[in-house]
Amino acid sequence: MRYQITGKQIDVGEALQTHVKTELDGMLGKYAGRPTDATVIFSKSAHEFVCETVVHLSTGLNATAKAHATEIYAAFDGCCEKMDKQLRRYKRRLKDHHKDRTEPVELFGASSYILASEADAHDDEPESLQPIIVAEMETKIPSLTVGEAVMQMELAGLPVLVFRNDKKDGVNVVYRREDGNIGWIDP
Repeated sequence: MRYQITGKQIDVGEALQTHVKTELDGMLGKYAGRPTDATVIFSKSAHEFVCETVVHLSTGLNATAKAHATEIYAAFDGCCEKMDKQLRRYKRRLKDHHKDRTEPVELFGASSYILASEADAHDDEPESLQPIIVAEMETKIPSLTVGEAVMQMELAGLPVLVFRNDKKDGVNVVYRREDGNIGWIDP
């Protein structure tokens, strides 16, 4: 498994890197058969350390966790506990997902835009009805079943996920509703 352990304006020493590799290997060995790579980013926010971890699984799914603590090791351990809980919750589904799928999840390229919010407008009336594009970037749209999309959304901690439906061959959306349930848009 490949590791990318970095710090934003923090020196990540050998002892911390060894601790991260050992803990992630132990935890991922229980749940995911063949994780391919892990990205761990440490940063500092005021007096707390922040640890963000993203693990790409061989099934094509990503598991994400984030934790804060006053010590850097405690921040990583909290992040590891969150990911352990997510993977434990989805262990059976991850294994079933791997059995049913003979090849990795297919990804399609798409454009992603960030639009300026209404609060950024200084005038009462906009000059034009076209929104102001703040940023433009490339993103990937996975080809999944609805169940896999919901699982990916939960594992990554996303509020919404756009995916290509394997069954109907169209673009679909799953999202978390305000009442806590999951919504599915199938045009």
